[in-house]
Amino acid sequence: MERAALTLEPIVPLPPDWPKAPLAVVDALLTAPGAKFEMETVEIRGIPTRVWKNSPPNAAILARLARGYGDRPFTVYQDERVSYEANYRATCHLATWMQAHGVAKGDRVALAMRNLPEWPTIFFAAVSIGAILVPLNAWWTGAELEFGMQDSGAKLLFVDGERHERLKQCYAALPDLERVVVSRACSPLEGEAVALESILGPCNSWAALADIAFPEVAIAPDDEVTLFYTSGTTGNPKGAVGTHRNLMTNILTSGYSVARAMLRRGEVPPPAPPYKVGLLVIPLFHVTACSAGLMALIAAGGTVVFMRRWDATEAMAIIEREKVNQTGGVPTIAWQLLEHPERANYDLSSLETISYGGAPSAPELVKRIYEEFGALPGNGWGMTETMATVTHHTGEDYLARPTSAGPPVPVAELKIMDVDGTRELPVGEVGELWAKGPMIVKGYWNKPEATAETFRDGWVRTGDLARLDDEGFLYVVDRAKDIIIRGGENIYSSEVEDVLYAHPAVTDAALIGVPHRSLGEEPVAVVHLAPGMTASEAELQQWVAARIAAFKVPVSIRFSRETLPRNANGKILKKELRGMFFGEAAA
Repeated sequence: MERAALTLEPIVPLPPDWPKAPLAVVDALLTAPGAKFEMETVEIRGIPTRVWKNSPPNAAILARLARGYGDRPFTVYQDERVSYEANYRATCHLATWMQAHGVAKGDRVALAMRNLPEWPTIFFAAVSIGAILVPLNAWWTGAELEFGMQDSGAKLLFVDGERHERLKQCYAALPDLERVVVSRACSPLEGEAVALESILGPCNSWAALADIAFPEVAIAPDDEVTLFYTSGTTGNPKGAVGTHRNLMTNILTSGYSVARAMLRRGEVPPPAPPYKVGLLVIPLFHVTACSAGLMALIAAGGTVVFMRRWDATEAMAIIEREKVNQTGGVPTIAWQLLEHPERANYDLSSLETISYGGAPSAPELVKRIYEEFGALPGNGWGMTETMATVTHHTGEDYLARPTSAGPPVPVAELKIMDVDGTRELPVGEVGELWAKGPMIVKGYWNKPEATAETFRDGWVRTGDLARLDDEGFLYVVDRAKDIIIRGGENIYSSEVEDVLYAHPAVTDAALIGVPHRSLGEEPVAVVHLAPGMTASEAELQQWVAARIAAFKVPVSIRFSRETLPRNANGKILKKELRGMFFGEAAA
């Protein structure tokens, strides 16, 4: 493949003596024997793999250690405040309740709800007794949620009131489901459903729960812990089987990234992470929020602030009131804060970092975060199959290379392979990105063929087209998989196309992503109608909206008089469609 240009592209003036040390020197210092970020090599499923030596062995240990933060606020949601001690007591009580109702190691426990204080409590209660937690996308329709329940075989389901209303008609069709627990019910509960409040009481009362013993269950680092659902470009979603090691790896990965940036600018990292308040606005059913965000904040004793839904004005009020130090998630959030007409009315000076991933971001955004907020921007690369972070980019390194996703953390390895997956390409050439490390999940739930295709000898074939520069910085240049990322949410074209094809007037359909300044991309459909048939843009959008989640609905539908262009194998040439309908910028 063609070799891409390797250039530094600083967007703000950097100190003439930056960096104080090369990356290789910083890595060697931070990972030296006896250091906090020391590494060792262990066998994971028969493959020698570098790991963080000091990473917690499992999530149950993390839950116990976090109790040490005592009365420090753990979660804040509106007027509800839960301390670390209160959350620990609620976790013990709920874990004990689960065991008493037959939940054992390896059982699947599904969780479908908004970001609420009970979300992490349910999460840690389940995984601390060896159960496999299945975070379901709270934006899914009832049918989509039902599929996740059937595929995972979950025997216990925790839902908030909204998801209960969406799913309750499906419970009888789920043979594995034994019990449903509803939090914040919207209507009186019927049948076998029980209220979470009847087990734990309201969140603000958890500190008064009795101090009971933490459940004792033997859990190894490579035992299964989560099923986060992802989707390929064809077929139904796939459950990525995560392990405790996968989940715990991000704790030291996050700390390492901060320490590396400090040493690069000549500062000495503190012996313990300072207290931080984080506004977590992306859903916890994503690995970015749960693994990269929540786990790192808990390990450092930080406070996690939740919002019911994203609203820039409310977010600014929360940042001012709670003295939030870090937020982000997707570029949309940063754009809306920067461009809000009332921004000057709020004190946002506590913000230190705004980090994001999951969607393309413009160098202009990196510059404005730094210059207007006085905060350090950050991004990184990862995917559901990597339990989030593989590369991380922050501070001056990000300002120097704003189009990069950063270098891999030391326990991760990257390589660029040719399209056949048989030959590693030289530095600078574009090919398929492969990744390896302790964050790579075991495979896909009950899908051995898909697992064998994607996971090879410890490596995951990402489907992203990328290149590496001479210092190992990653540049993702395109997605080989047909995914559109809208504000951090993955939209899989084939799913939307299948719904369009189901309309009686549509004979050809293709979904493509077009650039959007703050969302990264938006989905636009191109359709060809059957002769003699008619359908309007609004009609087709309503057709899609009635069948799948709202964020997947095309924002625009273009009509082609001819059948859509295809290659010799019959595949629609989406690049041609982008050029025909949206010009070179989208092509």
